[in-house]
Amino acid sequence: MRSRLIFFFLIVFNYVAFGQKIIKASDFGVKSNSYKDAAPGIRKAIEACKKSRSSVLMLPGGRIDIWPEKAVKRELYVSNCTENDTLSKVKSIAFPFENCQNLTLDGNNTLVVLHGKMVSFALLNSVNVKIKDICFDYERPTMSELTIKSVCDTAIETAIHPDSKYTIDNGEISFYGEGWNTHSFHTILFEPGKEIMRYSTFSPFLAAKALETGFNQVKFEGKFAKTNFHVGDVLTIRDPYRDNCGGFILLSKNISLEHVKMHYMHGLGIVSQFSENISFKKVEVAPRKDSGRIIASFADCFHFSGCKGLVKIDSCFTSGSHDDPVNVHGTHLQITAIDSAKKLKVRFMHPQSYGFEAFFKGDSIAFINPQTLMPLGKAKLKNAKLINKKEMEIEVLGSLPAFVKEGLCMENLTWTPEVLVRNSRFERTNTRGLLITTRRKVVIENNIFYHTGMYPILIADDASSWFESGSVQDVTIRNNVFEDCGHNSGGAIQIAPENHELIVGNMVHRNIRIVDNTFKMYKDAILNARSVDHLLFEGNKITYTQFLGKSNNKSFVNLTACKHVVIDKNSTDASGVTCINASKMTNDDLKTDLTVNIK
Repeated sequence: MRSRLIFFFLIVFNYVAFGQKIIKASDFGVKSNSYKDAAPGIRKAIEACKKSRSSVLMLPGGRIDIWPEKAVKRELYVSNCTENDTLSKVKSIAFPFENCQNLTLDGNNTLVVLHGKMVSFALLNSVNVKIKDICFDYERPTMSELTIKSVCDTAIETAIHPDSKYTIDNGEISFYGEGWNTHSFHTILFEPGKEIMRYSTFSPFLAAKALETGFNQVKFEGKFAKTNFHVGDVLTIRDPYRDNCGGFILLSKNISLEHVKMHYMHGLGIVSQFSENISFKKVEVAPRKDSGRIIASFADCFHFSGCKGLVKIDSCFTSGSHDDPVNVHGTHLQITAIDSAKKLKVRFMHPQSYGFEAFFKGDSIAFINPQTLMPLGKAKLKNAKLINKKEMEIEVLGSLPAFVKEGLCMENLTWTPEVLVRNSRFERTNTRGLLITTRRKVVIENNIFYHTGMYPILIADDASSWFESGSVQDVTIRNNVFEDCGHNSGGAIQIAPENHELIVGNMVHRNIRIVDNTFKMYKDAILNARSVDHLLFEGNKITYTQFLGKSNNKSFVNLTACKHVVIDKNSTDASGVTCINASKMTNDDLKTDLTVNIK
C-alpha cells in the first residue's frame, strides 16, 4: 500500500511540475469496482478538464463500467464502417474528448468495461491529447466463440465461451448481447495447434438441432459428414454489420496512445480519420490473458483514413482480429457531374465509406484514371463542401483541365501521411498484416508477422472496389521476420494495384526497397509485384519450412509489368534451381543473380 501511494504522489508531482492541472474522476462520482455507471462522472470530469489550459484526467484504477444510456451521443460517419442504410449512425461514446487541447487521460491501469455497443473513446477536433495506461473491454463482446469437443458424422459437441450469451428455442441456437441479437453468422475458425485462422461456416450448425447438455455445453445433431471440423477448433462468429468502432480520432492533431490495451472492439478498430500526427506506442489489441477468448477486434485493429503528418506504430501487438491489423489509405471519390468551368461533383463510391468531408479548401488533388490508376493532372481547391451524405461539391482554383470528365476519380494529395511501423508483432488474423497506400515516406522495420492468413504486407491502390487510394513513392521494408504466413492465400509481400489497364512505361508504384528481412515460409511465392518502377529485393534470408506442406514451385518472386528491378544477394536453403517469373517485361527491366523465366 505504501509503495502504491509513493507511486501515485510521484505521478502527481510530475504533472504539477509541467503545469498540468490534475482532475480526479473519483471527485465526480467515478468509483472503481462498484459496478455503477461511470458515464455521468466521466462526462463531468472531461468538462472540468476543458476549463484548464492543460490538464490530466486521472482514473481511479481497478474496474469501472460504462453503459450507453447516459453516455455522450454523436452522429458519426466512420470510414470503412458506415453501413449503407437508413438506420441511425448515432454512437455512444464512453470517453468523449471534443474540442479538447493539452489533455492527458491517465488510466492508472484502469479496466474500462463497456456495455452494449459503444465507442471506447472519441477525439473530435482536439489537439495535443494523450491516452495512457488504460484497458478497454466489453462485458459481452459482439463475437461469439465455441470450442469443438467431439466430432462425428451426425453430431458435434461444443463448449460455448461463458461470455457468449445464447438461447436455444425449438432446437435452434441464437446469440444475443446487451441490446443486440446476431442475425448473420460470419464465421472464422481458429486452429490452436497450428495457431492459424481460416474462413469457415456456421451453416451446418444452424441446420442441425441444438441441445443443451450442460452449462455452456451444446450438442448439435445434424449432417457433419462432409464438413472438416476437428476437436479443439474454435469457431468465432459475428454479425458482419458494421455500426461502430473501437476508438475514433477525427479532425485532430498530435494524438498519442501509449500503454493502451484494447481487449475487444466492435465494428472496426481504432479509426483515425483526417487527423494529423498520430502515435501508437505499446498499444495492444488482444483478449485479456485470463479471458480465454480468441478475438479482440471485430475487423481491423488500427485503421487510418485520409490522415497526414506522421503515423507511427511502435512496439505494438495485435492478436485476434477478424480483419487486417493495420490499414493506411486515402479515399478515391468519383466525378459524377461537371457544373461549370471550375466546379464539379464527386461521390463516395463504397457503401461503407461516406458522410464525411474528404476534401477541404486549399487541398491539393490529383485527377486519377480509375482504369490505369495514373494521375492525369493536379489542381488546388478553392472550396469544398459536403452537399449530402454521398456527394461533395468541389471548386478548383483557376479552370478545370480540359481532360476532366465524369467517371474520373479524385485523390486528396494533401491528406497523405508518412508511416513508420516498427518493433511490433502481428499475429492471429485470417487476413493480411499491413495495408499501406500513401504517397509519402513509409518505413516498416523490425516487426514480426506470424501466421497471418494472407500477405503480411499488401500495397494495393484501387478506384473500382474499396476505392482506397493511392500510389506509393518511397517504401522501405527492412529487418522484419515473416513466419509461415499466407495459409489462406498468398505469400509474404504483395504489391498489387488494381489497374485494369497497363500502360507500358507508366508504373503505379515506385521506389520500394525490401532488404535484410528473414522469410521463414512454407510457400515459395515470397514476393508478388505488379506495376512497380524501381524495386529492390536484396540481402534477404529465405528459409523454407514444412509448416503446412512445402510447395514444389521454386519461383519465389513473380513480377508483372515492372521496371528497374534489382533482385540480388539473397540467400535461400531451397534445393534445386530458384527462379523469377516475369511477364510483360524484358531482360533490360531486371537485374538479378537468379534464373529468369520471362513469359
